[in-house]
Formats: sequence, C-alpha cells, structure tokens
Amino acid sequence: MTTPHVIRSGGEAVETARKLAASFAERAGDRDRDRRPPAAEVAELSESGLLGVTVPARFGGAEVDVATLAEVFRTLAAADASLAQIPHSHFVFLEALRRQGTEEQQARYFAEALAGARFANAQSERGGRTAAEDTTTLRRREEGGYTLDGEKYYSTGALFADWLVVRAVLADGPPLPDGLPRKALAYIRRGAEGVTVEDDWDGMGQRTTASGTVRLVGVRVDGDEVVPYSTLFDGPTTYGARAQVLHAALDAGIARGALDAAVTAVAKARPWFESGAETAAADPLTVQQAGELEITVRSAEALLREAAEAIDAAEREPTGDATARASVATAVAKVAASRASLEASSALFELGGTRSAADSLNLSRYWRDARTHTLHDPARWKVQHVGRWLLSGTPPPRHGQI
Repeated sequence: MTTPHVIRSGGEAVETARKLAASFAERAGDRDRDRRPPAAEVAELSESGLLGVTVPARFGGAEVDVATLAEVFRTLAAADASLAQIPHSHFVFLEALRRQGTEEQQARYFAEALAGARFANAQSERGGRTAAEDTTTLRRREEGGYTLDGEKYYSTGALFADWLVVRAVLADGPPLPDGLPRKALAYIRRGAEGVTVEDDWDGMGQRTTASGTVRLVGVRVDGDEVVPYSTLFDGPTTYGARAQVLHAALDAGIARGALDAAVTAVAKARPWFESGAETAAADPLTVQQAGELEITVRSAEALLREAAEAIDAAEREPTGDATARASVATAVAKVAASRASLEASSALFELGGTRSAADSLNLSRYWRDARTHTLHDPARWKVQHVGRWLLSGTPPPRHGQI
C-alpha cells in the first residue's frame, strides 16, 4: 500500500468521499451479485486518507466534526452501502480510544489510522439472552497482560482489518455497582496468534461487508492494548449517538441511492397507457410518487444533519441535557432514515416498472441492503425513547445504541 494522503479539512474529506463514491458506484452491483469482497476498494479507502479524518489535531489529524463524518458516510452509502459500512466500527472505536485511551495508546493507534490502518469490530455474540451480553473474556496472566478467549459474530470489516477491537468481560475485575461484569476493549492485531477470521457472512443484503465470525483462542493481549469500555457511559456522553448517527447516515445514503436509481429506471420505462403521457416521466401518477419520495428522502437527510449538529453542539458543552437532546435527535434521524431507505428502495420498482425487476440490473440490492441494515437497532425502541422524552422529559438511557 502506498503512503496514505493526510486529509486536512472537513471540506476535503467530503470532496474525497464524493470522488470515491463515483468510482465505487460503477461496479457496486457486480460486487453484490458475485459476493466479491471489495479488497481493492477498501485499499483505496485507506490510501485516500479518509480513515484518519477524526484523529485529533494534536495527533496530526483533521479532527472533523460529526456533521462532516455523517456526510462522508451518507455519500459513500449512496454508491455502495456494503462498502460504506465497513469503516463504521473503525470510527466508533477510534472515538472510544479518544475518550478512554491513555496518551500513549492514543499516540500509537491514531498514528496507525493516519497511516491507513483499518480497525474493525468484534463485539456481537450469539447465544446470549440479549445482544448486550458477552461471554468473551479477558483473564489476567500471572506474568502480566491478559489472555483473550471467545467467539464473535457480525464482525463487519474484520476480513480487511489490520486491528480488531474486541469487547470482552474482565473476568478477574470487580463487578459494576449494578452487579454486571466490567467490560473492556482489546485492540489486537488481525494476524495475532489464536485469531481466526471466517468470511461466513451470508446475509441477503450488505453481502460484501465481510461481517463474518472471529474466533479467539488463547490470544495474548498486552496491558497497553486494553481500553476501558463500561466507564464510557458513567456520565453524560455522545458516544452512542455518534455511533448511531453514522448508521442513520448509511440508511439515508441507501435511500438517496435508491431514488437516484429510480430516476434512471423511469427514463427507460414506458408510460402507462391510461395516462396519455408520452413518457413515463410525464405520467402524472409517476410524477406524484417521485415527488413524495423526494420529500421523504430530503426529510431524512435534513434530520440527519440536525442530529449531527446536535451531537457537535453537545460535545462542545457535554451537559446531561445537551447529550440527551443529541441522543433524541439521533433517534429521530435514525427512524426517519430507516423508513426512507425502505420506502425508496421498494418504490424504485413501482416507478421503474416490470423491466426494473430484471435480475441483470440487480436493483434489488438497494432494498436488500436497506432491509438488512435497518435491522441493526430496532427503530421501535427509538420511537419509545423519543415519546418518553416528549411526554415526560425522560432522558434516553446511556448505552451504545442511542
């Protein structure tokens, strides 16, 4: 890999994303159809410098704001939602490092990000009562450091990672005040002894995110590779909102990509004979539906910007009220973007007519990507938190999904 470019501003970050998106869009349908891992495209992402844009200025990065980062994700997702999701955890865990890491850890891993290194998650598990439970453990070794054992699923981007960030229970540590075990994040090399990454993701959508299984057997972890996790939520925080607004950006991007594809499909479609129109684009019912969809998608995009700006404001003054408002705004944006992505990717076929269902066009990828990604965090719970905030002023809980 060549030496990555270092991006210096938010404007440069967005422009870089636009250029990459134009290139990524060209073969996105083929990659999805063939389930071809986008190795070359991920390498381009590293070389572009985008993976270092949130690195704090004092460590040499552009330290872009959340509004900029959300726009980068939205732009990439409109072109290829699978490819856009791969760096999601990269930025989430760089943020964990910024909040919880030591000066030495920050200097080490931020330098890696600026050099184009990729961080991927290994946090979700199967078999527990809820998705928040972990059985993967970090156990202290007598000679120092830890041993890491466990199995993680839905490890997006792990196949392409230089570093895996593993959420694990501190087996030998005191429990939290509520009796739950303390957790930490282990930043380990993808090729460390005892680490196996399997490309076994078989989802109907987001087929090329490399969201496979990570197996960890007796992995040696040094003490300086472990960062506290549970304490992320001890006080007012935007950590969860930051992660969720990027998910909203992915959904908003899918919605825009689907609507753009619908415009192309309408240009090739025939008008319904009862309309009396010369072209499908002049059919008044098609015009009406297209206008409604544009309003829906623009609304989601506007709410995304509002949420990102609320997070930026809360990070400048992280009071309990400000961070709660940021979380609520993010929940609203996530629900709106989820709905927009599903509506636009389904209506695409109504606008394009029967020929748009041709498998050779692979337009179904927009709906499959939307339906798969919107399952990530239940929108119904976000609606609940918004309603409680509105009616009784109840702040949303502090965790990574709100």
